[in-house]
Amino acid sequence: MKRTALLSMLLGLLAGCAGPELAILSDLEPGRLPPPDTVLEIRQLGPCTDSPDRRLRLDASQPVTVLVHGCYGSSGQFRGLAQVLAFHGQQTACFTYDDRARLIDSAIELRRAIGQLADQSTVQQITLIGHSQGALIARKSMTEPIRPDAGDIRDIPDVPASAPDWRLVTVSGPFAGIESARTCGRTWLYPLTLGLLPLSCYVATGPKWEDITYSSGFILDPGELSPRVVEHLKIDTDERGSCRREAAGRCIESDDVFSLDEQRSARVDNGPRTTRIEVAAGHVEIVGDQHAAPEKLISVLQDRGVLRPTPLARREAFNLLLSRVYREGPAVQGRRNQTPPRTAAASIAP
Repeated sequence: MKRTALLSMLLGLLAGCAGPELAILSDLEPGRLPPPDTVLEIRQLGPCTDSPDRRLRLDASQPVTVLVHGCYGSSGQFRGLAQVLAFHGQQTACFTYDDRARLIDSAIELRRAIGQLADQSTVQQITLIGHSQGALIARKSMTEPIRPDAGDIRDIPDVPASAPDWRLVTVSGPFAGIESARTCGRTWLYPLTLGLLPLSCYVATGPKWEDITYSSGFILDPGELSPRVVEHLKIDTDERGSCRREAAGRCIESDDVFSLDEQRSARVDNGPRTTRIEVAAGHVEIVGDQHAAPEKLISVLQDRGVLRPTPLARREAFNLLLSRVYREGPAVQGRRNQTPPRTAAASIAP
């Protein structure tokens, strides 16, 4: 394989990661959050800010939504969505992880973290929302059992009988594998490149390259969701024609990261408690960034009961909050496709 081809592949792999850009603020406005009565210290689970104080302050009897960022992300970059939930009286926590690590390792760490959250509180429901790469990690963490695909025999935590119900929301997850990593999945090329190909894949993305290709065990065998998961809401984004940044009337940075083919997986989509919804939105647009609020995602989450409805008397205050948190400016041409969400293959969840 020529060096230029390898370089192009590496650039493609790196381009497959995209995270929202938001102002870094240390604290959330409390909104209508219940007053906290518990302080928890759980490794890799903390407030959805970039504050160095990673302790969680929660009302231990109320549901918790755990947000899982994609690659190039951080807890602070999900601050906006956490603020949206806080406005509606819903408390959050954010899971942080090494976005170059094996996805299965991150899923196991997430499983341990939410297990500790359940053990140390009396919450009746934990909702997990994962975006992009975080969607893959979130779903895998809720399979039962988690089956490491590389012979890892570490002790995987079981789901205790007293654990709260789980609800899963995945957004823009490449469940069929990342197309730009396809070459990395062609194992027959490894000897022909004298080992250069897998080494190049490792350099580009770290150990996780083994889990993101179309031929990886992680992708081919996604596993079955735990009986504790009462619903999996799978939000796929049709990102064609979307634009993240525009200048002088033309797009200078596309928001088309993962195709629908990359997001579709028959084994995931056809799960007995899975509802798939397709939304015309860019990859970052769907979760919001410094240019636009995640209005389409908010609409879907409210329609599905994940996010509480906004009271009519508070809609103006909510719009002001969105404008302030996301610093929304003039609409970017091409990114605000007003096509409503489309429900695709769906099954009724209990």
